[in-house]
Amino acid sequence: MIKAAPTTPSSKKPKPLIDDNRLYEAVSPSSLRWDNLSWPVIAWMAAMHLMCLAAPFYFTWSALAVAFGLWFASCCLGVCFGYHRYLAHQGMKVSAPLRFVLYICGCISAQGSPTQWVATHRLHHARSDKPGDPHSPKEGVWWSHLTWLFAKQDPEVIEMLHRKYAPDMLRDPLARFFERWFPVIPVALSGIMYLLGGLPWLLWGMGVRMTIGYHSTWFVNSATHLWGYRNYETTDDSRNNWWVALVTWGEGWHNNHHAHPRVARYGHRWWEVDTTWMVISLCRVLGLVQNVNDRIPSGSRRISKRPAGAAKDTSKPKDRLTELESAPKEFDIFDAGESEEDERELESLSV
Repeated sequence: MIKAAPTTPSSKKPKPLIDDNRLYEAVSPSSLRWDNLSWPVIAWMAAMHLMCLAAPFYFTWSALAVAFGLWFASCCLGVCFGYHRYLAHQGMKVSAPLRFVLYICGCISAQGSPTQWVATHRLHHARSDKPGDPHSPKEGVWWSHLTWLFAKQDPEVIEMLHRKYAPDMLRDPLARFFERWFPVIPVALSGIMYLLGGLPWLLWGMGVRMTIGYHSTWFVNSATHLWGYRNYETTDDSRNNWWVALVTWGEGWHNNHHAHPRVARYGHRWWEVDTTWMVISLCRVLGLVQNVNDRIPSGSRRISKRPAGAAKDTSKPKDRLTELESAPKEFDIFDAGESEEDERELESLSV
């Protein structure tokens, strides 16, 4: 019997070079083909929607309470607070216990592993409404809202995406732990729901809560790049949308966010209610978060109303407050995975 040769550093498969064009092609509508569908994702989504349709026939008040509680935990704490404002944009520092809770809450949202969610979102900001944006309505409303999730991704492309846009996550032991165990967590929660409350808790705690959580999050990708008003001049199509903000715990103030991605407070006017910001503020009072970025940078280019008859400003708007002032500063640090030092560190972590 021929024995396999021992693994040595020289015999390891080399990591693929980061190819931007390949990344952009992988997240374009051309990747959505019958021979490239992610059937596990499609089956999971279909199951959640079917469970949601069946839920009214198994209504109980306790099931409704469980659904609301899990919606708050998974979407407000997990996605809006944890995945988005903390991990993706590093808008604050978080205590270790709260950090673990945010990771768990993000995973029970079943919107992707922490590293995948963060890397995809940073790519969205780097290429917002341009070729390479994973979910721009310019490629179609349904594409931006849902069908972009149905395309299967090559493992090499996923690795390139993580290395370029989330090398900090690859170095984080907690992120690596949840990256490995993420698929188990929503399934385990489904079992717990059934054991504790039977079909009502399963259908409402998973089906109803998931369906509402999914579509509300997807409205940020689709609706807030189509409908609403703008406080800031950006070269993407981001909008502030009050009804999306209402169902997404404050994420609908999307133009504000795209103008100032690192600012953890998304409501910039008195009427722009941001529930997630209220939660972050409470956590700050309790000493669970520190160094919160809540100040809008000076020199912001707000959109002002023109007097009647005034000529329209035809000057070229700044690219998300200029490409140099916003996106590159934010994403230069996430390109660190391409440096020799980080490549060596990431290589040691991939054994």
